[in-house]
Amino acid sequence: MTAPAQTPAGEHRHGAVVGGLLTLPLFEQLSGVLGGHPYVKVVVDRQERTWHVLDSSVHSFHVNYVATCIEGLTLEELDADLDGFNHSVYHAPDRRFLLGVLSLHSGTATPQDAPQPFMVLETTEADTMNGAVLTEFHAFVRAHLDSSLALVVKPANHGQEQAVAAIPESVMPRAQGHELLSTAPFVPLTLGSADGRLRCFASDEEYRAAREDLAWYDIVAMPVVPDDIPRLAGLVNALPTTPLSHTNMLAAGWGVPNAIVRGVLERITADELNGSWVRYEVTTEGARLERAEQPDDLAEPVWHTQRIRLDAPRVKDLPILPLPELRAGDRHGYGTKAANLGELHHVLRHGSPRLPGYYAVPRPPRRNLLGHLAARLEVPEGTEAAEAAGDFLTRHVTGPDGIALPFALQQRFLNGSPAIQQSIGKLKMALELDAMDVIDTVCVQLQHLVRTTPVPDDIARTIDTHLVKHLAGATRFAVRSSSNAEDLAGFSAAGIYESHTQVTDLPGVLDAVRQVWASLCSPRSVRLRHQAGISLDDTYMGVIVQRFEPSPLGGVMVTCNPTNRADFRNVYLNCAHGSTAAVVDGTTLPMQYLYNTVEGGGRTLSLGAAEHDLDADTRARLARLALAGRLLQSHFATDYTFAAPLDIEWLLTADGNLHILQLRPYSA
Repeated sequence: MTAPAQTPAGEHRHGAVVGGLLTLPLFEQLSGVLGGHPYVKVVVDRQERTWHVLDSSVHSFHVNYVATCIEGLTLEELDADLDGFNHSVYHAPDRRFLLGVLSLHSGTATPQDAPQPFMVLETTEADTMNGAVLTEFHAFVRAHLDSSLALVVKPANHGQEQAVAAIPESVMPRAQGHELLSTAPFVPLTLGSADGRLRCFASDEEYRAAREDLAWYDIVAMPVVPDDIPRLAGLVNALPTTPLSHTNMLAAGWGVPNAIVRGVLERITADELNGSWVRYEVTTEGARLERAEQPDDLAEPVWHTQRIRLDAPRVKDLPILPLPELRAGDRHGYGTKAANLGELHHVLRHGSPRLPGYYAVPRPPRRNLLGHLAARLEVPEGTEAAEAAGDFLTRHVTGPDGIALPFALQQRFLNGSPAIQQSIGKLKMALELDAMDVIDTVCVQLQHLVRTTPVPDDIARTIDTHLVKHLAGATRFAVRSSSNAEDLAGFSAAGIYESHTQVTDLPGVLDAVRQVWASLCSPRSVRLRHQAGISLDDTYMGVIVQRFEPSPLGGVMVTCNPTNRADFRNVYLNCAHGSTAAVVDGTTLPMQYLYNTVEGGGRTLSLGAAEHDLDADTRARLARLALAGRLLQSHFATDYTFAAPLDIEWLLTADGNLHILQLRPYSA
């Protein structure tokens, strides 16, 4: 399609400008803001050789505009065949319309040394435009865009990246999504708002010097908020981080506003906001931080009055069991993580009628998404969905070999030491008196006792017997926590209990088990539970001992888009080469991906500390992992919306299998 000559102005109709040249003033008049960037939606009509620039305040969806304002359909007619219409504009090779978004960017690291500001053109993530059509789309928009504005194309998914790889940059200048994200002025991590005292720290050293003075109403701003934060009112990061670090998982569980805001530390200094009472709000459009009135009386926070309820634990003398023998209901005696892994093994062996649940839910105007599930599973539509989903999981997913130590074993150990019992009594008294200046000291003393008290011979022999029976041949173990005081609604406890992976023999296992038991009474875990109203008397710790699986790649996945919870399509994955620990503890910035579990496809959000993206075969495996996570989300759901996401720690084994290390509810 040859673009007609530019004209200075288009025609205003139906809440859009049709034809003409898009200048910066006109763009600003029509634009909205998303992720800190002004943007407009555009529709190129190949048949009429013109384009439509939509007013963002009038039109929220390309498809609605095309259907009603160009094709003359009613919304009811569109809804009657929405998937068919979407196919005609996003997937059909001979499509009439090309749909995209133009966003305005600026910064020092612009792609291809483009002048500032510059425009980025992209399609929706599900669009399957090939290289020729993307080239045509770019050429048309380029011809109708003010020549003073540089234009680059951002491939919207891995398929488009591959399609344009052979096209010269001189023909189609482009920028990858991870390049743009690395310089993005704003990334929302948890949406919300809070009033509080702003505390700004330029370094970890400054933060640690002031950490003991932080209060629940503080909002902390620093380069990257570290992993050992107390409960706070809000977090502001000045540099890139991942939504799936322990810190940001805690913030999501607490429901406090959290974002990446470039230049925020300089702005706080310039506006003299440090130490002031502020209003902090994070939306999809941006982050707002402004001075506010400090209340005369600080009301007790809502989370302090809405106590966390724990189900009654089972602390009778339960046996050590191999993970495959547990079911979800065993969480009361072995902890949520151990019980969930047992349930995973059950699903992998026997399947589950619940697996298609997420796709069976009506998504008006769609009756359901079962047709999309069939496409993702690569089976004919109408195939028995639960059976096909179970077969998919069996082919592609494995669970860990291991044993689960019950709460009862921990209680036998604690009850067998008078010194430990006396120290527990001191801690209970300090908590009853709310003597926070004493609690930390008592916790450290109690931890030391738990770590150094010898494991009784009968307990050691029992653990040894089960390791021989179920993990013979293992050269290395991972020893993980499985408490009843984690993975709760309003209390995720991400990162506050210990795991140990450098364990090779029985003395090492016994030492790691005591370390995990001791983490239940660390100063930080005790404080956080106390703030949430979880009594020390109600708190128990199980332990998982797993065969350690070496891996070239591992990470964390949540079966939602944590930065946009209204997005029902995408699953968010983080990964790094080697250990998954570096991902969750924040010691490395991971590669970050979104995978569409409805229409398919994926996109790279960030390369993190990696120099290159993963190869196409590995990314295809991650797409299968995302789909597996969505299916497991359905099985583990406790209601019938199947909407509650999972937090899954995983790795890719050397032979290419997807191996799940642990899974739990994602609390947000």
